[in-house]
Amino acid sequence: MSAVADVFRAAAVRDDHLHRTGASESGFVSMVFVYLTTLAIVLFLVWLTQSRRNAQELTPGASVPSRGRTIGMWFVPLVNLVVPRGIVLAIGRASSASWAEKRDTALVNAWWAAWVGHALVLTVASRVAPGSMAFLVVEEALMIAAAVLAGLVIERVTALQNAALGATVPADAEPLAQA
Repeated sequence: MSAVADVFRAAAVRDDHLHRTGASESGFVSMVFVYLTTLAIVLFLVWLTQSRRNAQELTPGASVPSRGRTIGMWFVPLVNLVVPRGIVLAIGRASSASWAEKRDTALVNAWWAAWVGHALVLTVASRVAPGSMAFLVVEEALMIAAAVLAGLVIERVTALQNAALGATVPADAEPLAQA
């Protein structure tokens, strides 16, 4: 959702640069983008925290980071370029014995490369060539790739955890009553 909003933001910014009308359409679209991105970040961190809890329940001895570290490492400059990837990998490995080391690690690495690439291009572009259409296109492509790959990572870890958690429920367990 954030990536879609970012594409619309980029189009509005591009239009504003090409046709200086003084209209605040790009400002409005950018504001919507910030709200949707914030929502996406919060939802991702909620999912990550729940996944960490599930992984710890599935593999109690696994080296899964604490809840504070799982969330906090995203907000520490420079550390956030390296450590969160390892956290997601640790959660994935602890989630299921069927975590396919090559395939699943490659998926996480591709997501992380797109995410960090997006951040680096955004940083370089803002310093070297603010308003550059070429940088904007590369940044948007990396943002969309990161969003799609993040969705695939979320789907993979969630599917592994659901399968493992479903396997740990006794067959004679009573289903939860419907309200």
